[in-house]
Amino acid sequence: MPQADPHDQADDAQLTAALLRCAGGDRAALRVIFDMESARMTGVAFRILRRRDLAEEAVQETFLRIWRLAGSFDPARGIGRTWIYAVLRNRALTLLQDEAKYPASDGDSEWPEASAEAAFAMLPETSALRRCLEQLDLKRRSAVILAYAHGMSHGELAGKLGVPLGTAKSWTRRGLLSLQECMG
Repeated sequence: MPQADPHDQADDAQLTAALLRCAGGDRAALRVIFDMESARMTGVAFRILRRRDLAEEAVQETFLRIWRLAGSFDPARGIGRTWIYAVLRNRALTLLQDEAKYPASDGDSEWPEASAEAAFAMLPETSALRRCLEQLDLKRRSAVILAYAHGMSHGELAGKLGVPLGTAKSWTRRGLLSLQECMG
């Protein structure tokens, strides 16, 4: 039976320690994990997702989850690297399911802005919401309207608008922030 590489064991110990420090709120520990693993994590996510944009999104969301969930890591149950990659794998598989569930439009279907614009047109000319929505670019306005007037999830928006899930989330989030600022 081959002996474990002492360098790998040292890295595993460093990752485990960093996870435990993350659980205590140490932001520098998250940076340690990022510096050690982000490139490899992107490669693993890419092998699962087959799209660079989704792989990068999976890694970003994994780091958010690592920060929030580090307290649930138990070193008695395994090493830090295993836990980190389990979080990444689960996130990547969820993104893969979302992409399959809401495939991009094929171009033959109705352009989504039409239904968003129809909802927008129903707002009274003098409403503050309409005035603020008018200030958004068409993509963000459509994302916000489709999400809130038509109840679409981020995954549905991504498929309907034919953009990556992260882009749909970003358009919605930024659109809402702009609306909040405009509405006061």
